[in-house]
Amino acid sequence: MSRVNEAAALRLRQAVKRTQAVTRERVATGRGSEEADDVAGTFATDGALGFDPIPFLQALHEAGSQAVVVGQVAGIMHGSTELTGDLDLLWDGTPEQAHALRDALASAGCTDLPDLGRSQVAYQVTGAGGDLCTPALPWGGMDTASCLARAVSTRDPAGFTIRYTALEDLIRMRRALGRPKDRRRADELARLRP
Repeated sequence: MSRVNEAAALRLRQAVKRTQAVTRERVATGRGSEEADDVAGTFATDGALGFDPIPFLQALHEAGSQAVVVGQVAGIMHGSTELTGDLDLLWDGTPEQAHALRDALASAGCTDLPDLGRSQVAYQVTGAGGDLCTPALPWGGMDTASCLARAVSTRDPAGFTIRYTALEDLIRMRRALGRPKDRRRADELARLRP
């Protein structure tokens, strides 16, 4: 794990507040994150209603999980202005980390623990849902295992650490997937390079 960027946690907290403000009057449609389109993403689904991944991120830290935030939440932490309605995580798939992940899921309100023996599985906790992915998941031809070692971290004001994908890895992940939202977000992230 390399440098700690404290601003990233603050950006995430601000995005959660913006999401809550923008969706306050939105009526649920029954459209889940699995029905997100390739342009608007999960922000246009019911996943954005009440979206607050922070308690789950704290539970991950407390359980000793080394899972790394990927997807648009990681983009937000790097400075993206696009909001989202899901929290996707990359983890190494080992039994030890599966145990930590199960503990975090249970403490964050997951009532139906997912099968962590799969390379990609959906999950739902209080305030967030998304995908749990391992490096075994085909990612547009990209090897994501090395992203775990290069992850960066931020310290939340509440005192816990959040690991998230390094900027260059996130840009490569976006480009490897190649959906319209990924291309748009990769371009935005490239403009955020220091």
